[in-house]
Amino acid sequence: MNQEYFMRLALAEAKKGDAPYGAVIVKDQEVVAVAHNTVRRDSDPSAHAEINVIRSLAAKLKNPSLDGYSIYTTGEPCPMCTTACIWTGISEIVYGASIQDLISVNQSQIDISCEEVIAKSFRNIKVTRGVLKHECLELFK
Repeated sequence: MNQEYFMRLALAEAKKGDAPYGAVIVKDQEVVAVAHNTVRRDSDPSAHAEINVIRSLAAKLKNPSLDGYSIYTTGEPCPMCTTACIWTGISEIVYGASIQDLISVNQSQIDISCEEVIAKSFRNIKVTRGVLKHECLELFK
């Protein structure tokens, strides 16, 4: 299994949501949680795919620490979602479409990269960009 495999799972999950964003958390090459955006369904502006998958896994583990886990997201995590990754200790963020890519297809975004947020934090999180970028952007057409 490789990064594209996990991103394809995030893409499939994105199609289930209120907005086409999906997230998958992986540890030791095994999928441990998946989620999609439920902002409208839940009337919760924080119910982004990343927040939902983090909440789900932390509740399942009964532990807020996700050190050693990787998160795959169809879109670059916004500042809120990046901060959630920082607080949980997620070790790696892998995303498809960047915030700039999303802005270019008229998606409302806060124009601060996840790397900028991480750089101002107390964690070192590996970031991999552009995995299946074009497929991720297709979700918005």
